[in-house]
Amino acid sequence: MAVYKQSLLVFSTLLVAGFAVAVPQIALSAETSVQVQSKNDPNLDDLLRKGRELVDLGDYGRAIAVYQQAARLDAENPRIFSGIAYLEARQGNYQASVEFYQQAIGLEPNNADFQYALGYAMANLQNYPAAAEAYRRAAVLDRKNVNARIGLGVVLFQQKDYSGAFRAYQQAIALDPKSWQAYSSMGLILIQQGNFASAVTVLEEAAKLAPKQASVQLKLGTAFLRGGNTSDGLAAFEEAAKLEPRNPEVQVEIGEFLKSQNDLDGALLAYGRAIAVRPNLVEAYNAIGEIQLEKQDFLAAITTFRRVIQLDPDRAEAYYNMGKAFKARDRKSEAIQAFKQALDTYRQQGNNDGAQKSEAALQELK
Repeated sequence: MAVYKQSLLVFSTLLVAGFAVAVPQIALSAETSVQVQSKNDPNLDDLLRKGRELVDLGDYGRAIAVYQQAARLDAENPRIFSGIAYLEARQGNYQASVEFYQQAIGLEPNNADFQYALGYAMANLQNYPAAAEAYRRAAVLDRKNVNARIGLGVVLFQQKDYSGAFRAYQQAIALDPKSWQAYSSMGLILIQQGNFASAVTVLEEAAKLAPKQASVQLKLGTAFLRGGNTSDGLAAFEEAAKLEPRNPEVQVEIGEFLKSQNDLDGALLAYGRAIAVRPNLVEAYNAIGEIQLEKQDFLAAITTFRRVIQLDPDRAEAYYNMGKAFKARDRKSEAIQAFKQALDTYRQQGNNDGAQKSEAALQELK
């Protein structure tokens, strides 16, 4: 059996398709509606009512402006600040969200929802130590908060504290034995540690709890494949594709597997399906170009690697592969130019092996 490529896209795709989405969503407590007592202030009443109407319409920018006016009238109300923070997060403005959650926490430090949401915003800023601190605080304030444990596990994983992350997921499961997210994330840790048999066991439990989650099937398929069980691995990937036929990461995983099994035509179809959903998916284009090189379809490879470079100008290997395709077509000057670009890019990235092979390719053309 061909060895499934462990260092390629498998694990990075899992992080995108399976793990990143495990970051808990912001707790939808009072932040969404900002239910606030107005202290019999008709102006504040009017602002809060207008703010809620704008939120309902999805006009978050104007809603924030209205709530900021309300905050000036009632500067001691943490719910107004948490509402603004929530809306900033909804727009992807995580630094602003952090600042407003911190104001809310300054007014109400023992609010577990505020701490949990702060952890979420910090995680999105990739400030994982601060996110972990906020999640831990939320867990202390609300000992039944499963999502705080899951969030903690996510950010500890990002810091490579795998044992700490595993414990956090165990705590989440102790609180909620039906938490498929915790089982799924535990499985990812076990895959990372090379414990594939245990990963399969944990991920099968996640699949029982969440049979319609493609991300679980992706991880399960990877655990099977990395453990040498090809048939069950492919079956899990195919199940993921059925569950989310328009998920490009699923198709890329299937493509990688078929490519490793030397089913190049099947792999091309899978990568093509991925691109049909996400036209700028550079990994899929790059894989197609490599297959075209292998099939000696050099004209198609040139076109594909040009697309790869257009999408990712710093991808040195694409320049190198395009140089190989030009060389095979006896387009010497273009091959030299491509190999020189590969050499420069490899050098800029400190990749000595890549630089050496590019230099060797140039020497052959002199």
